[in-house]
Amino acid sequence: MVGPIIKSDNCRDGGGNDSGGDGGDGGDDKYGGGDNDNGGGSDNGGDNDSDGDSDDEGEGSHNSDNDDDSGGNNDDNGGGSIDDDGGGGDDNSNGGGSGDDNDDGSLSIPILPPAMPSSSSPALATPNFRHRALRIWSSKDYVIAAFIFLVLFSLALFSRLDPDSHSHSHSHSDLVPLTILRNANETRALCLDGSAPGYHFRSGFGSGSRNWVIHAEGGGWCNTISSCSQRKFTNLGSSKYMDKLLPFAGILSSDPAQNPDFFNWNKVKIRYCDGASFAGHPESERGSGLFFRGQIIWEAIMDELLSMGLSKAKQALLSGCSAGGLATLMHCDNFRQLFLKETTVKCLADAGFFLDEKDISGNSTMRSFYHDVVELQGLAKSLHKDCIAKMEPFKCLFPSEIVKNIKTPLFLVHPGYDFWQIRNILVPQGSDPHGHWQSCRMNIRNCNANMIDKLDRFRGSLLMTVNEFQQRKEIGMFIDSCFIHCQTEMEVTWHSPNSPKINGKTIAESVGDWYFEREAVKRIDCSSFPCNPTCYNLDFT
Repeated sequence: MVGPIIKSDNCRDGGGNDSGGDGGDGGDDKYGGGDNDNGGGSDNGGDNDSDGDSDDEGEGSHNSDNDDDSGGNNDDNGGGSIDDDGGGGDDNSNGGGSGDDNDDGSLSIPILPPAMPSSSSPALATPNFRHRALRIWSSKDYVIAAFIFLVLFSLALFSRLDPDSHSHSHSHSDLVPLTILRNANETRALCLDGSAPGYHFRSGFGSGSRNWVIHAEGGGWCNTISSCSQRKFTNLGSSKYMDKLLPFAGILSSDPAQNPDFFNWNKVKIRYCDGASFAGHPESERGSGLFFRGQIIWEAIMDELLSMGLSKAKQALLSGCSAGGLATLMHCDNFRQLFLKETTVKCLADAGFFLDEKDISGNSTMRSFYHDVVELQGLAKSLHKDCIAKMEPFKCLFPSEIVKNIKTPLFLVHPGYDFWQIRNILVPQGSDPHGHWQSCRMNIRNCNANMIDKLDRFRGSLLMTVNEFQQRKEIGMFIDSCFIHCQTEMEVTWHSPNSPKINGKTIAESVGDWYFEREAVKRIDCSSFPCNPTCYNLDFT
């Protein structure tokens, strides 16, 4: 039997987390992207911006705003953005939306509904209590009630602020505040609209107080002045629209049951607002009214974190969802150089291995889109010099080329049936004018045999590409056969009784085995959908 197909009216990208952290995206950008934060934060590639649009990972999240042409072909209005979170988160990131490809290019990932109240909830109180509550209170009653409430509130607040009462196990629904970069104006580190970038930080404790997980939000990219100008009015282009509080779940959780190896580490989620995977350069702005400062944002946030204790880290893990996963790949080796030689430093890319494959119409949609992103924001300066000396810079933005030059230990988490890549690389809307694939793109169970065959070949291209890296012992892999995007920011996919498993191991267990060198990890799932009954598959219908 196939694992659960998740349906919801509220959707978000890639990798997102709901307010309880138990299944949210997601969002890359995707899966987030990220950016599904019912408590005020949306990730997985994106968060729900204040104007009601849903953005991504994922890497949650995770809401995906996609061009009708998947961004690969320039449309009449000059192109568009591909937004995914996983923010994400996104990315954590399953934000609002229908999950369909709308006229405005939005793409979303569903989130799980909130838990029903327990039998002890006031909503289920007895009729006698309800009757008593309806009586007219005297002034004395109000004074007594107010006093009791004040005492209880004070005790609750004290218990949260008193460090001695800390159980070293945070609820995964705890919300983490947004921190705006302090020296943004001095460093010229600015979002697309000129606002200061930000991040969310939670201190580690106990044995993890000198260890760090830093996670980059996803949320796709913009490839034209027009699409970037639209993006600057969302959380993926401006800190003005970012949720001020986000839940930390999955790899960012402080719950040891949900995050057994990294629960007590310092944790940072870097918000994504530059539109080019933290790799744009200001020389490309050319009076556009936009700020292409992704590389400067990355360096400025790293400097601020170093001053907060990152420089003294014993162990560090750089991760990211969707477009944030791509950023992780691009910045991995430079991240390693921030630390002393004896510090253990590794990188994890979740749903960030984007393929250079033709769509079903034979067009190189993603190649065209990446070409425009690289040219618009001057990404060549952030790409590996050895690569751009051999080929056109946009080709060096594909992970198949980036990973060839990475020296730092790396782990790849990726679904064999990455819904974001299926919907934006293999079957972008412009490639299916008659809508034959529409139902399949929404729910993989609706795909006919011929469609599944094409999806299997697309998965085969992924496996053929990563096969080149399997011989490198420092590279770990977890490639399941699920229809999803970002998976590290959601409890339900990271580590829970219902998480996807390969050889009996969850993603969290596999990453832990690799990071702490308990064993070599090259886990690749069975060969064709629906072969893995533990899969957490998304349904956009």
